[in-house]
Amino acid sequence: MAAPTWVQLVYLLCAVGFILALKGLSGPRTARAGNLVGAVAATVACLLPFLYLDLDNVLLMVGAIVVGTVLGVLGAQRVQMTQMPQMVALFNGVGGGAAALVALVELEEFLAYADLDVLGWDTWAITAFTVVVGTVSFAGSVVTFAKLQELMTSRPVVFPGLPVAVVGVLVLALAGAVWLTVGGQSLWLGFVLALLGLAFGVLLVLPVGGADVPIVISLLNAFTGLCVAGSGWLLGNTVLLVGGTLVGASGTFLTLLMANGMGRSVSGILFGALKGGSTLGSTTASDRPVRSGTAEDVAITLAYADRVIVVPGYGLAVAQAQHTLRELVDLLAERGVRVDYAIHPVAGRMPGHMNVLLAEAQVPYDQLREMDRINGDFPTADVVLVVGANDVVNPAARTEKSSPIYGMPILDADKAKQTVFLKRSMRPGFAGIENELLYQPGTMLLFGDARESLTEVLAGVKKL
Repeated sequence: MAAPTWVQLVYLLCAVGFILALKGLSGPRTARAGNLVGAVAATVACLLPFLYLDLDNVLLMVGAIVVGTVLGVLGAQRVQMTQMPQMVALFNGVGGGAAALVALVELEEFLAYADLDVLGWDTWAITAFTVVVGTVSFAGSVVTFAKLQELMTSRPVVFPGLPVAVVGVLVLALAGAVWLTVGGQSLWLGFVLALLGLAFGVLLVLPVGGADVPIVISLLNAFTGLCVAGSGWLLGNTVLLVGGTLVGASGTFLTLLMANGMGRSVSGILFGALKGGSTLGSTTASDRPVRSGTAEDVAITLAYADRVIVVPGYGLAVAQAQHTLRELVDLLAERGVRVDYAIHPVAGRMPGHMNVLLAEAQVPYDQLREMDRINGDFPTADVVLVVGANDVVNPAARTEKSSPIYGMPILDADKAKQTVFLKRSMRPGFAGIENELLYQPGTMLLFGDARESLTEVLAGVKKL
C-alpha cells in the first residue's frame, strides 16, 4: 500500500533533515545543531508510521521504543568520554544487527505471502546483501567493542589457518547469496547467511589492532549504513533508504580519508597481519634509561618558551584532564606563549576523538590544527607537550619497516627543540611498540596520571 501524499512529504522533509544534519556534523562549530536536527528528523520518522498505518503489536513496539530510549539516555549520561568509542561501536553494531533482522523478517513475509515470480532478482539480492552485511557489521562491532573495552587483547589476533578461514567463509557467503538470488529462496538459507556473516565479521576484525581500530569502526559504520539502506528498499521506506545511503557514503569516505592519512590502504589495514606485514607488538615496559623530570621542571620549560605545541592522545581522555590542560594553555597564553593543539586523525579510539574531547573543554577551534597544517611548525617549536599520546608521534612509522605503524604519517614532534611526555608508565602505546622518541636526549618524561601531573604543572607555572 502506497503511503499518502502527506506522509511522503513528511518523509522527504526527514530525509532533508538527515542531509542537513550530516552537513552540520562536518564542522565542530555546527556539530551540536546538526546533531539536534538529525535527532528531530529521526524521531519524526519513527513516530510517523503510528499515525497512518493500521499496525499490529503496537504495545510491543511502544515497549521496545521505551526500552531503547531509556538505554540510550542512560548511556549518554553515564558513559565517560574514554568509553565513547566503545559505545559508538556497540550502537553501530546494533544498527547492523537490526537491519539484518528486518531483512530476515521480510524474507519470511515474501515466502509466505508473495508470488515468488512477481519479485525480481534485485529484491532477493538486496535481501541477501542486507542479511550478510548487517551481521558482519554486528559481529565485527562486538569484537571491536571487546578490544576497546579491553575484554580481549587489542593487539592483532592471528592463528594458523586464519587466512583460509576468512576466504572460506567469504566464498560460502557469496555462494549462498547467489543461490538465494537465482532461485534457492528459503528461510533456512537466510539463517545460514546470517551465521556466515557473523563468522566473517569476527574473522575480519580479529587480525586488526593498534592504531587501526578507529578506521575499522568507520568501515563498519559504512557497512551498517548500507544494510539500513537495503532494509529501506525492502520495506519501501524512503527515509530509511536515504538515511542509510548517507551513512554508508559518509562512512566510506571517512574510512578512505583516514586510511590515506595513515599512508596505508584499507586492505592493508584489514589483512596486513594475515600476510605477515606487521608485528604483534609488545605489552611489556622497556627498562632502557630515560630522562625524567618533575612538575616544576616542566612548568619552567613551558613558561619560558615562546612556542609550544600540545599533542593530545587517549591518555588525556582516560585521565579526564582536558579542562586542566585548557587552563594551563590559557595561562601560558596570558604569559605571551603561543600554543596550538596538534590533532592527528587517528589519535584516540575513534575518528575525531580528540576534537570531541577538547570541544567539551571549550577549547577555541582556531587552536586545533590538523596534522598536515601544523607539521611544518614543529622545527620552530621550543617545546612539544605530549599528553597521553604515543603512536602518533612515534618515529618508527618512518624508519622501521617491520613496525605495524610503518608508513603512517605522524606528528613531527621529534623535530622540535624539546619534547615533554606526560605518561603513566613506560608501557608501549596502543600499537604495542616502543617509541624511540622517549629515549632521545631532548625528551623529558613526567610520570603519573595526566590530570594530576597537569595540575602540578599548572600550579608551578602560577608560581613563576
